Amino acid sequence: MLIGCDRDGDAVNLCRGRFASFGPAARLHHAHFREIKRIAAAEGHEAVDGVLFDLGISSIQLDTPGRGFRFDSPDLLDMRMDRRSGPTAADLVNDLPEGELADLIYRYGEERHSRAIARALGRARARKAIERCDEIAAIVAAAARSGGRRGRARIHPATRTFQALRIAVNCELDGLEAALRDAVDLLRPGGRLVVIAFHSLEDRIVKNVMRGLSGKGEAARLRLLTKKVVRPSEAEVARNPRSRSARLRAAEKLGD
Repeated sequence: MLIGCDRDGDAVNLCRGRFASFGPAARLHHAHFREIKRIAAAEGHEAVDGVLFDLGISSIQLDTPGRGFRFDSPDLLDMRMDRRSGPTAADLVNDLPEGELADLIYRYGEERHSRAIARALGRARARKAIERCDEIAAIVAAAARSGGRRGRARIHPATRTFQALRIAVNCELDGLEAALRDAVDLLRPGGRLVVIAFHSLEDRIVKNVMRGLSGKGEAARLRLLTKKVVRPSEAEVARNPRSRSARLRAAEKLGD
């Protein structure tokens, strides 16, 4: 049996269609990973053989018009994974004080030009509300260039700012550590925990939790299967360029 959950209703509906042939063996829920224990209990399982976390944004969200995740699109700046509630990225860009916006871009995007970008966004929104993805991308790119970024960058200048806004809108890091620990609680001895992260902020949480639970002594609950993070090969990146930032870690539940 596969028990899956995603906070994005579009992803859940797509997977229901793909897994329809498996009938009741595939159980899908429109829910956050923070609810993993509740979901398992609702399906009648006190323990499971494996848990996979596939974190971050998906190709569905990037490629579906109107979702507001792509900096090269004229879509409204939304970025909500769960569109049932919560502020949009446009709300943050237009409403946050400039200092808070700069802190957000630096903290979640690790963007060293965060102050210059926040000032540029402040000037732009004073003239008119910033509403579209391509609009904010152009503002950020110009601010990054004026802040000293030169030459051909490996990623678009707005990538880190978009990452920061997306993480903030979706509170992506909130509850991740607790969910990982809940997953370990659910695993049977010998069960596997596998996590795919896509940026250093996520991966740092995953690494710390796995290492903390695999320490020496009676308190150890995991055996690390990946001593170092596993990254995609050049061949995989060539087949799937979006895999280039993926970071995989795995561990096995020790016996009680």
